Amino acid sequence: MKRRAFLRIIALLMVAGHMGCRNTDATQSLTAKDPATDRETKEGEWIQLFNGRDIQDWIVKLNHHALGDNYGNTFRVEDGLLKVRYDQYGEFGDRFGHLYYKQPFSHYRLAVEYRFAGSLQRGAPGYAVMNSGVMLHAQDPKTILVDQNWPISIEFQFLAGLPDGKPRATGCVCTPGTHVVYNGKLTEAHIIQSSADTYQPGEWVRAEAIVHGNESIVHLINGKKVLEYGQPQIGGGVVAGYDPKMFQVGKMLGEGFIALQSEGQPVDFRKVELKVLRPE
Repeated sequence: MKRRAFLRIIALLMVAGHMGCRNTDATQSLTAKDPATDRETKEGEWIQLFNGRDIQDWIVKLNHHALGDNYGNTFRVEDGLLKVRYDQYGEFGDRFGHLYYKQPFSHYRLAVEYRFAGSLQRGAPGYAVMNSGVMLHAQDPKTILVDQNWPISIEFQFLAGLPDGKPRATGCVCTPGTHVVYNGKLTEAHIIQSSADTYQPGEWVRAEAIVHGNESIVHLINGKKVLEYGQPQIGGGVVAGYDPKMFQVGKMLGEGFIALQSEGQPVDFRKVELKVLRPE
């Protein structure tokens, strides 16, 4: 009887230990390291993706340049701000660029605080004036070819008002190499307008995206919901120069990289932060 009781106790301890490991794994899947503090954060805590000092946790990719070539010091940190600048350029030369955070995410709340500065760089396309953004669910920068103009991704677009005084809502969505479902229907529109207000150059704006894998994405501007869509997937045009193996039409985008954009307009970022969310 003593031996039987001992074996039962051992069996119960093994089951409890197995359950404990499963719970630990589930918790770890909802954690990430905050580069600003070098500590692990849990679900619901803000992670400072931009540490205010440097871009060591980020990867640069400019069109016509190799991965990691930060031509002209395009992306730089000055006065505690992450700046996009072109003062070391001549002509813009279609050097559409992106600064990728080092790891992908799937379910998260992203917040970016930005403002537009300066003038459009000579040679940049006219539509890029007071225009920037952050890419969501972007392809791995290591898979982007030298002459690929944009990553296959979803763009949370930032805009500012122009001298004509016409409304120019920020917080729209653009779809380079992708489609989304909007108002219950798959749309091939490259741009879907938001309901946000117009903000002026030099004005700080807080843009947030609540992303739940390939289910839903919500845009907020200064705390106000301005757009919602879902089921991001590969398809459509605009992107050029990509590896054909990466363009799998209809493939759902449930996760990907976050990337700050550079397309000819100087812009400042003072905060890029993220909360890991539990899948719905």
